[in-house]
Amino acid sequence: MTTIGIIGAGHIGSQVARKAVELGYDVVISNSRGPETLAGLVAELGPQAKAATAAEAAAMGDFAVVTVPLKSYRDIPVEPLAGKIVIDTNNYYWERDGRIPALDNGEATTSGLLQEHLPESKVAKGFNHIMAKQITSDGTPPGTENRRALATASDYPEASELVARLYDEFGFDTVNVGPLSDSWRVERDRPAYVVRQNAAELTENLAKAPRTI
Repeated sequence: MTTIGIIGAGHIGSQVARKAVELGYDVVISNSRGPETLAGLVAELGPQAKAATAAEAAAMGDFAVVTVPLKSYRDIPVEPLAGKIVIDTNNYYWERDGRIPALDNGEATTSGLLQEHLPESKVAKGFNHIMAKQITSDGTPPGTENRRALATASDYPEASELVARLYDEFGFDTVNVGPLSDSWRVERDRPAYVVRQNAAELTENLAKAPRTI
């Protein structure tokens, strides 16, 4: 069975874990405060889940989901994620993260920063523009009329394909934005951010996104 290493157990991480366990995945989840603080969540998730350190979650996962505040992205363990696909849910909230000039000026993307930090990993954008609670509530079977769509982006086709498969299992269609250099189109405050949209609507919203806010 595939194991997902989840680094970050906040709103998004815990919801991804819940849905993943429901689908039959094994989950190793971590946070910044230590495995012992995740006892309640792991008890809820059941025997397919275990708590660990970030390094352990990275090492044990066949692939990883990184869902920490952007200001903490440099704390993500590098070596255990080498060669692995890493799904990045990061968003830039300057009020929380502090100002990052390269993002303010449109010279970088949030997922691009993580890719630079993890040079031997294959980073893909995922689950960043949906309310956390909707990860487990809004999915519908393939072929459902007006099925909700989510975006991904990566410099590695196999990483984008993994996100698309996971989205489909979670109940969402996928729109591939392209490389990480274009992933700003689905970042905070753009038209595609945290709104319900089908694939056609998401494609339209991505196309009209401004580069800087």
